[in-house]
Order: sequence, then structure tokens, then C-alpha cells
Amino acid sequence: MKKVITFGEIMGRLAPRGFLRFRQAIPGSLDLTFGGAEASVAASVVYLGGQAAFVSALPDHAIADACVASIKAMGVDTQYIQRTKKGRLGLYFLETGANQRPSTVIYDRGGSAVSMVPAEQYSWKEIFTGAGWFHISGITPAISKIASETVLAAVQAAHAQGVTVSCDLNFRRKLWSWEAGADPAELAQRTMRKILAYVDVVIGNEEDAGEVLGIHAQDTDVHSGKVATDKYPEVARQVVAQFPNVKKVAITLRESLSASHNNWGAMLYDAASDCAYYAPVRAGQYTPYEIKNIVDRVGGGDSFAAGLIFALTTPELQDSPSAVAFAVAASCLAHSIPGDCNFSSRSEVEALMRGSESGRVVR
Repeated sequence: MKKVITFGEIMGRLAPRGFLRFRQAIPGSLDLTFGGAEASVAASVVYLGGQAAFVSALPDHAIADACVASIKAMGVDTQYIQRTKKGRLGLYFLETGANQRPSTVIYDRGGSAVSMVPAEQYSWKEIFTGAGWFHISGITPAISKIASETVLAAVQAAHAQGVTVSCDLNFRRKLWSWEAGADPAELAQRTMRKILAYVDVVIGNEEDAGEVLGIHAQDTDVHSGKVATDKYPEVARQVVAQFPNVKKVAITLRESLSASHNNWGAMLYDAASDCAYYAPVRAGQYTPYEIKNIVDRVGGGDSFAAGLIFALTTPELQDSPSAVAFAVAASCLAHSIPGDCNFSSRSEVEALMRGSESGRVVR
């Protein structure tokens, strides 16, 4: 497969150990790791057996050095990460929920380096030379006007060089605040519509299309855990009707019964055939994975995106039923792994696809 390029922000992730609440853990120790949607996609693609490069901007100091080293140690190409004197390393704080208590994320990423570096400081033509795929998310355009302009310039450059472009809509209401007086959803729609004109594969969860594009699935209430899976092909058709350049639409289908118990599956819609494919499928019926003891759900959608990208660029996996089955299995495994990145191999994912769900010790 050709190299996958991702662009976005990587941050320090600070979290209490286990299921402690912030008020229990502070003052005290927090675990510091590094994470971000697009970096996680790049790392997960590499762990599955592909090649990936991560493009970003980071300050020029020792903590950012450690961040770059951690990405590079995963096998991701870091040569296009800009180091700058302006801006800071963004942070986010994670309190992991359990049972009926949801997880909580607090962002501290204002003035981060990637939010301040303009598009012209990235060598997009060089970055996309020899690349086969470019992945971005709706998170990066949300952090600043400069970042949104950079994402638009990047997808235009990738499109011009014939690189397949995917976008995970990833609506984050807390972040869309860079235009004074604008409603977050309205600002997201106005911004993302410009970007989606250059996108080939749209990825989202069960509510992203509603928040970002105003396209809502009927009979769905994500807050009660009710997801009408049969309504999502029509959501995908409406996405393609608005953006005829889009060839595939993937939607993850999460039924959140509690913070610890989710049912997990997905749909992949192929515009050329007007067919929708679901996974996982058992005995001819869509039957989501039951994940009853979630270890860490942050990054679950990113692991799906990575699995889908890897599958669609791997000849023996790129037919739509196999691609969505692989992506769902990869992201299911990611729910068992602490941290943003999915440290799962292709063989482990394919074992789950074949029905190996018991969790028995592998000797």
C-alpha cells in the first residue's frame, strides 16, 4: 500500500489512574501520555501493517521532543512535523467513566502550535508525493480559523495530486468557538462544507451527520442508547446528494447502554452501487459486538477510521463487506486497550472477524 498521510494536532493527555475522579486524584499524580485523532489513525495504520506519516506543528522544547519521539517509536514518519517558536503543546484531561457515570474530557488547547501555523508553512506538494491516502478530521478545523484554512488548503492540494481524501466528521461542540457570536454547529457546518467538497470518503458516528450537516437519522436517540440502524443508508444517500464527490460513507453505530457497556457496529455505504453494508454480521443478520467491560473508549472512532483506511488500501480486504467488517473488529479491540492508539495487529483483527470472541489465552 502507498503511504497514508494524516494531519492534525497531537496533545498531552493527562488522566487519573483507573477510574478515579479529578477531585480524588488532584492534588496528586496524573499519567501523561500523548494523543490526538489523526496521530492515532497514523499509528494504528502502522500497527496493522501499513505505512503512515503524521503532519502537525509542535513547539520547540523538550516535552514536544518526547512527543515526537513517541510517535516515531510507533513507526510513524514524523519528518513533516513543523517545530515552531510560537504556540504551545495542547493538553486534554480525561476522567474515565464507568457504568452510568460518563467519561469527561476537559480541553486546554488554546494557542497551540498547530492552531497558529499557516498553510503555506507546510510543503504540501512534497508531503503528498507518492502518497495514496490523506486523512483529516473535523477536530482540527474547530481549533482556530488558521487551522481551518490549513485543512482546506491541505485537502485541495491532496485532491489536486490525485490522493484519496477521507474525513472523520468528529464534531466537538466545545472546540468550535473561534468566531465570536457564532453557534458551534452553524460554524462547523459552514466550515466543513467547504472541506467536504474535496473528500472521497466521509466517516462519522451516529450523530455527526446531524450536527455537522443537518442530516438526522429518524427514530434515533443516542442519549438513550437507541440507534435505528436501518435509517443510516438514507443519511448516507443525503450526504452523497449534497457532495457528489463522496464515494463512500461510513457510520459507526454505538449503542451506549452505559459508560462500561456499548454495542458496537458500523455501516459502509457505497455510492456507485447504492448499497449499504453492515458489520458485524452473524447468520446473515447485523449483530453488533457487545462490549461489556470497556477499558478505554477514547480513540474508538479513530481506530475504526484506521481500520477502514487500511482495508480499503489492501487488495484482499478492499471490497465493502470485508472493509467494514475489518474496521469494526479493529475498533472493537481498541476498546480493550488503554490510551488513544489501537495497539492491535492485523492478525488479531482478522481472528476477531472469524469469530474468535472468547478472550481465551493465546499460548
